[in-house]
Amino acid sequence: MSRTRRLPALLLTLLALLASLTVAVPAAQAQTATFTNPLNSSGPDPWMTYYQGNYYLMTTPWNGPITMRRAATIEGLKHAAAVPVYNDFPAGRDKNVWAPEFHLINGPNGPRWFIYYSAGAGGIEDQRVHVAESAGTDPMGPYTYKGMIFGAQNWWGIDGSVVTIGSQRYFLWSGVPGQWTGNDPSIYIAAMTSPWTLSTQRTVISTPQLSWETQGTPMNEGPVALQHNGRTFVVYSASACQGPDYKLGLLELTGTNPLSSSAWTKRSQPVFQRSDANGVYGPGHNGFFTSPDGTEHWIVYHANTSASQGCGGTRTTRIQEFSWNADGTPNFGTPVSVSTVLPVPSGETVGAYNRLQSYNFPTRYVRHADFDVRIDPSVSPAQDGQFRLVTGLAGTGTVSFESVNYPGYYLRHSAYDLVLAPNDGTAQFAADATFRRTAGLADAAAASFQSYNFPDRYLRHYDYLLRIDPITTATARADATFRVTS
Repeated sequence: MSRTRRLPALLLTLLALLASLTVAVPAAQAQTATFTNPLNSSGPDPWMTYYQGNYYLMTTPWNGPITMRRAATIEGLKHAAAVPVYNDFPAGRDKNVWAPEFHLINGPNGPRWFIYYSAGAGGIEDQRVHVAESAGTDPMGPYTYKGMIFGAQNWWGIDGSVVTIGSQRYFLWSGVPGQWTGNDPSIYIAAMTSPWTLSTQRTVISTPQLSWETQGTPMNEGPVALQHNGRTFVVYSASACQGPDYKLGLLELTGTNPLSSSAWTKRSQPVFQRSDANGVYGPGHNGFFTSPDGTEHWIVYHANTSASQGCGGTRTTRIQEFSWNADGTPNFGTPVSVSTVLPVPSGETVGAYNRLQSYNFPTRYVRHADFDVRIDPSVSPAQDGQFRLVTGLAGTGTVSFESVNYPGYYLRHSAYDLVLAPNDGTAQFAADATFRRTAGLADAAAASFQSYNFPDRYLRHYDYLLRIDPITTATARADATFRVTS
């Protein structure tokens, strides 16, 4: 009898031991999502918004088409495809396609998105601001051309933007007194009767006169409105983008008539500028957006990582939260380094993920099972087939796949086979778990993933198991092509 009485105690001891062993098995858990800048490898003159569950981002396309990236998360946006949304560029406005912005405006056809961009025939003297209207309320379009906004005035202009003050909509842009003759670009404003029509003469509200506005080339450009607690500000870029001292200045509407130059007051010092300590040069040409829950204010801007870089494709898109000073003015702080880890905007979908759908077996999705990686139909549990596409562990411009239900575990190749493994922090793991996303080898509208450290090999399935292989046949190209879904 004494032995039978001790048996429950023994079982309890064994169960406790087994429970302690399970601690080493990772489990799905909530964690604070973070990111690092930049959002892309090249992205000058960014414009960004959050709308109905997604972030949307445009940057200068140079010669068209105008493209847009869309994703539910910041990390997803970093890896989202640049989708062409507007490509109507006949001769005369097909060169120097710069700084597109998209605004949701209640126009004659109801709520529509309007793209404002500058373009010309090739010389800078040809630049004018043009407008395109969406067919509905999807920011991805399609869009149709509405016209050159200056009409018969035919003013020179770039960097168009809109703001509503009271019940009146106004157009802001960077222009010159006459046609382009090398005059110092300044900030202008005019009233609008429609999203593509001006109704008044223009008024200049800022010219580059302060010493910090004239470094390199005297310049005021990229005006964008910022409204808070009943006050209207205009943030603009100053000095030459060819140098590291491109920066942001601030105007405030302190009078009652926005079309009066005297109604605007300029801050005597820049509000956002280079940080040599953080390795950020020429921060400027910005926009603003709010976090998904509407509680935070964020600035989007471009910058370089070297003082020797200028106005080309080296400029990348960055974002960071900003605050408000006690006097009610915005406080943009200092541009953060690309190694600074930032929390994502408040309200971003927790647990957001992507799935990889096989191109040639569309009922099957990539999933992990006992830490092997394969394609299966009807993945169960569903989280086994869900991954976060994050910045590649081996560097920007690449991607790594982090498991949703095993945070800290990534897809990596080992002897060319794909496995799910914990990040051990080594350079070897980072290289094995990093891929370059390319256009799909079998379908350019889909995606393929090139191994970072074996660039002659791509991620593909073979007998339903994932591995990295050289791709030489049509079958292999189909096996190596996936659709990234949510």
